[in-house]
Amino acid sequence: MVDVWLPYGKTDVCVRVPARNLLGAIDPVDRPAAADPKAEVERALKNPIPVGSKRLSEIAKAESKVAIVVDDHTRRSPSETMLLPVLAELNLAGVKDENITVIFGCGTHRAVKPEEAAVLVGAESFRRVKTVSHDCRAQDLVNAGTTKSCGNKILLNRIFAEADVRVLLGDVGFHYYAGYGGGRKSVLPAVCGEETIKQNHALLLHANARTGVLEGNPLHQDMVEAARLAKVDFIVNLVENKKGDVVKAFAGDLEQAWLEAVKLVDELYRVTIDRRADIVVVSAGGDPADLNLYQAYKALDNALDAVKRGGVIILVAECPEGHGNLVFYEWMTRFGDIKNVEREIKRNFVMGGHKAYYLLKALQNHQIILVSSLPDYYATSIFKLKTARAVNDAFAEALKIAGSASRVWAMPQGSYTMPVFVAPEETKT
Repeated sequence: MVDVWLPYGKTDVCVRVPARNLLGAIDPVDRPAAADPKAEVERALKNPIPVGSKRLSEIAKAESKVAIVVDDHTRRSPSETMLLPVLAELNLAGVKDENITVIFGCGTHRAVKPEEAAVLVGAESFRRVKTVSHDCRAQDLVNAGTTKSCGNKILLNRIFAEADVRVLLGDVGFHYYAGYGGGRKSVLPAVCGEETIKQNHALLLHANARTGVLEGNPLHQDMVEAARLAKVDFIVNLVENKKGDVVKAFAGDLEQAWLEAVKLVDELYRVTIDRRADIVVVSAGGDPADLNLYQAYKALDNALDAVKRGGVIILVAECPEGHGNLVFYEWMTRFGDIKNVEREIKRNFVMGGHKAYYLLKALQNHQIILVSSLPDYYATSIFKLKTARAVNDAFAEALKIAGSASRVWAMPQGSYTMPVFVAPEETKT
């Protein structure tokens, strides 16, 4: 027997797998953090991508009105780490603090509360510059044009659209349907109108709108075109390790700097495997990744390419906060069928509904056993999952379903790892 330890909430649980069954563990690369995150951002600002391009202090003029988009309260992006060096760079150009506005890119989310704002940007930045939350339903949105690929009318936040210099701050990681976060995503959905966001997000039904995929991804392409129409001048994006510590900063061009960050994300978190298992035991990675089912689903989604069609996925996630999203819950309750969910996404997309779509899609081809503190009624009746209170009970059940000779992958950090199956003959070419 091999003892495999899996994060669960703020502790760990052990699943015992016969050595003959275990293929191994799929883990991300553990890259050390930058010694000084702020200094790392300053380095990136002084060396914009591409090489030889203008620094932010050279783009901005003393009289410039500057708009800076940062993530809202729904993301744990280290905005404070980026913002102070960016303000210093703008001050170097002669830009006064009173001419700088920080916009929380709320997309369709609620406004950021003042106490949240002070934490997100840091006390010093909050004191120095004006902060506002984007309202996707505002009446004074600016029409920046229409995307060629999707015919999406890009309605933008007025402060952002009318600024002389537009800057995006964010972090880059895998994303369900945009392929990767960061970059252009700080325009669409972050500071766009509700109808613009809905039309874009309805594209998630496309086969190429998935994690780690940019080529042929219409949703990503629509976002890129939106950011071009918005005339973004400069970005600062960070890549973090699995502990959430800054590894490297990237600054400069909207697309080129971001694509360099994407390469690092792949180096750290994309793991090639040469065979799929009958059973995958995947942990979301413990607290905070498994606070609720809505968050923990990311680990399940990442595990899909590591398991055979018809195989079993054991999701180990404490979920002390329950399902975690009312729209996710309501769509599972009201629709409960993938065709109905697809129709609703096309007709009236609402954030949260996409999780219902992805879960129902996963259930079409796999059996899923959830090990959590979520009441069985919710797990089975609403979310259509099998349940077990202990991971070894779940494993025993999985062996009954898939067979005693089943091969098994373990994924201790499922929310941060993306296995990619490549057949051995493809590896040779």
